[in-house]
Amino acid sequence: MKEKPTSRHSHSAHGWLAIDKPSGLTSADVVARVKKSFMLSRKFKVGHAGTLDPLATGVLPVALGEATKVVRFVTDKTKEYDVRVKWGESRDTEDSSGKLIDKTDYVPSEQEIIKALPKFIGEIKQIPPSFSAIKIKGQRAYKLARKNINFTLEPRLVRVDSISLINHGSDFSNFSIICGKGMYVRSLVRDLASFLGSLGYVSVLRRTKVGYFEEELAISLENLETLGHSAARLDIVLPVDFALADIPALELTKVQAAKLRNGQKVVGSFLGAGIVRAKCGSQLVAMAETDGIWLRPTRVFNH
Repeated sequence: MKEKPTSRHSHSAHGWLAIDKPSGLTSADVVARVKKSFMLSRKFKVGHAGTLDPLATGVLPVALGEATKVVRFVTDKTKEYDVRVKWGESRDTEDSSGKLIDKTDYVPSEQEIIKALPKFIGEIKQIPPSFSAIKIKGQRAYKLARKNINFTLEPRLVRVDSISLINHGSDFSNFSIICGKGMYVRSLVRDLASFLGSLGYVSVLRRTKVGYFEEELAISLENLETLGHSAARLDIVLPVDFALADIPALELTKVQAAKLRNGQKVVGSFLGAGIVRAKCGSQLVAMAETDGIWLRPTRVFNH
């Protein structure tokens, strides 16, 4: 059965942190500071779900230990952003960190913007920014772009659920965006400006939600580091399956749980088919696949 996510804390170093990323840091920088704050060894795995550009702020889910095994499920979740667009200029990075490359006096009106937005909702093709972490023959695109090396990024199909114009000024607009995995806000802004016959770039970007991770759960790095190495820092770690509440949970006996932990299939009568969270009481045992008869572990948890 599916469950509602609960923000009960795991009281262990295995689970999730919702970090409120500040501007100026990469997502990898955040992971490094979390690891240092928790005094974790080099071998202890820490990762993040859904990269944020250095300029951007907001919700960055950080996976600790066993939670790194399910990062892909969070990366695939719907995301929400607040963005400010600066009209009349374009930059090489398509955000305020880049060099000015063109200007125009034309700024679209509020009515023109509202009329254009539906064309960018649904499944749309989008070319990622040149300054992005996408790999080109083994190298990150942004590294090639910094060296002025020419390369081509192919259009990708992405999903935009909604774009709302919040307010409009003389040379800027604020939007709220809900979208799927892999959608670049910078590319969306670039393409919207082009469609409107203008130029524009992202001047402010904040992510407000990733799946079940919301702003209200997020803690700043400063507050995290203020907790030091006290036991209190574990009180903010969310359980591994907090992020997986939309995946059906399947209750196992202790015997079945032991088999899954050993990588063995379990035979029985299971409702439905597909990916499930295999649990024994409150303990998350494994991510597993079932066809209604067999239950096969795909990721086993050891915490």
